[in-house]
Amino acid sequence: MLNRFARAFFNKLFTPLARLLIKLGISPDVVTIVGTVGVCVGALVLYPRHEFFWGSLVIAVFALSDTLDGTMARLSGRSTRWGAYLDSTLDRVADSAIFGGLVLWYSGDGSISYLAALALACLILGSVVSYAKARAEGLGMTANVGIAERAERLVVVLTATGLVGLGAPEALLTVVLALLALASLITVIQRMLEVRRQAFNVA
Repeated sequence: MLNRFARAFFNKLFTPLARLLIKLGISPDVVTIVGTVGVCVGALVLYPRHEFFWGSLVIAVFALSDTLDGTMARLSGRSTRWGAYLDSTLDRVADSAIFGGLVLWYSGDGSISYLAALALACLILGSVVSYAKARAEGLGMTANVGIAERAERLVVVLTATGLVGLGAPEALLTVVLALLALASLITVIQRMLEVRRQAFNVA
């Protein structure tokens, strides 16, 4: 739900900027790549230095390119299978960088082993959530189910991490990461059951 309404809002917001970039000859692919690089810098440079607020802010700004490149592709009539593939692949890179940055801090100078473990669990399970859907589609089935969609996961983890950067207790991030890991696990199971249902034609 959040994903649908957020995309509709930002599509309208970014339309003027998308038109400008198209006139300047910038392709949606370039925006996708720049956005991913920006997210990775915010996550892998700022998070390991415990600059959680600024890291989250940088990530949030560059993460919006995921909507901007789609808007550009539609306006320019350049929506292609390659663009969709590039976007999905780099989304996985960006997501992994976010949780990887938290793992680096909490397994290093931050030295809170259970938070490092929770961030690692979110990284792994988030990747499996995406793989479960992609593999199902590769086999001619669908797996569009689950309680932990990408947009919701990003909003929750960036908000919690940013608040910790502003002085909120790390217990907040502990709870958020634990819930995200659990929600991702449930989503993986939901998608597996959905694909099993289709594979065996279970009503």
